[in-house]
Amino acid sequence: MGVGYMLSPLSWWNDLFFNLPIAYGFAYVVTWGQPDWFWAATVVGYWLSNVLGIVMMQWGAVDLFFSQRQANWRRDLLISLGSSTAYTLVVAALLYTHLLPVPEFLAQAPN
Repeated sequence: MGVGYMLSPLSWWNDLFFNLPIAYGFAYVVTWGQPDWFWAATVVGYWLSNVLGIVMMQWGAVDLFFSQRQANWRRDLLISLGSSTAYTLVVAALLYTHLLPVPEFLAQAPN
């Protein structure tokens, strides 16, 4: 549950230290031969790291607080995907409109 919290959008500091570097690394690897796709790959990597964090937190919390409840993994996964997608779209829109500044070390695609 702790790692999930660090990856999830519920902590205010996680993006700078965890999600954006993970997204940047993901985009760097995925766009090795196609640097034009770097921005889109960064958004996908960011979304995936948020989904992973929310899913890990949700599964940990369900196991911790509702040990007697039978897990509905499909429902839990759909809720996680929906909330992560909404959060990622908001952050991408804030970055695109320059309402949220991009840190310098993440501002340019690698050569």
